[in-house]
Amino acid sequence: MPNASPLIRRETFDDLPCWRVQTADADLLIAEQGAQILSYRRSGEPPLIWLSEQARGLRGQSVRGGVPVCWPWFGDLARNPAALLAQYRGDAAPFHGLVRNLAWECREQEIEGDGVRLLFVCPQPEDGLPGWPHAVEVALEIRLDSRLHIALRSHNHGQRAVWLSQALHSYFAVSDIRTVEVRGLENRRYIETLDDWRECSQEGPLRFEGETDRIYLDLPARLELHDSGWQRHICLESRSAHTAVLWNPWIAKARRLSQFAEDAWQRMLCIETANVWNDCIELAPGARHALDLCLWSEAAP
Repeated sequence: MPNASPLIRRETFDDLPCWRVQTADADLLIAEQGAQILSYRRSGEPPLIWLSEQARGLRGQSVRGGVPVCWPWFGDLARNPAALLAQYRGDAAPFHGLVRNLAWECREQEIEGDGVRLLFVCPQPEDGLPGWPHAVEVALEIRLDSRLHIALRSHNHGQRAVWLSQALHSYFAVSDIRTVEVRGLENRRYIETLDDWRECSQEGPLRFEGETDRIYLDLPARLELHDSGWQRHICLESRSAHTAVLWNPWIAKARRLSQFAEDAWQRMLCIETANVWNDCIELAPGARHALDLCLWSEAAP
């Protein structure tokens, strides 16, 4: 779309209503279900955000890939702090929270020069979601210009403090997981969930030789995903997240995943910008918090 004005239009992905955003040099697809970014590509580049070739857009079911929103907890609720665990009063708690499969409302759309801004809000009762009786409004702001900006915003309208863990569960497209590396994790502590949740320390850039599921702690503001096969770096910057979850299922687990080809592990890497572990958020009455992520690509030198 050279020299074209930005466009925002409605379309569907299987059964899911979506919004397609196009600018002069980028294309973005967002599902209303979960306010989930499904795909993101810059002109002349492979995708930055990966969507499984076998992904299905079905109501009430998670879509494999994109950027799922995990809120008001991340992962297994039982692995969250006791104060957060005590807030849930429902039956079996779903992994990654309560909002991934809900229909969010696109309340605001703006074209700002060569860029676009959208605001999605998760409608819920005034007294909170089922099993989670807390009056916290959650919204996702997405801005697309020369970079992609995402902000997961929480506003506590209640009279009591609320604990949150959360993540922007981003799937990144890579040329070959065996040849990429993540920089910015050097000398950082991490939780090795595949080894009885043992605490370890990262030596050098992270490279991948098998299944990976780690929670990195006390992170710098910027991480870089270096991809020599596609001769680019994907840069991730966040001022409000000090933890990140890095995940790739590798060969054996890939065979057990839904909406996931047996060889798809080679083409993706999750770097999940998060507030988890000791980075959980205590949101006082009336307080607001935004989990932010800015991502872009640069040509490799």
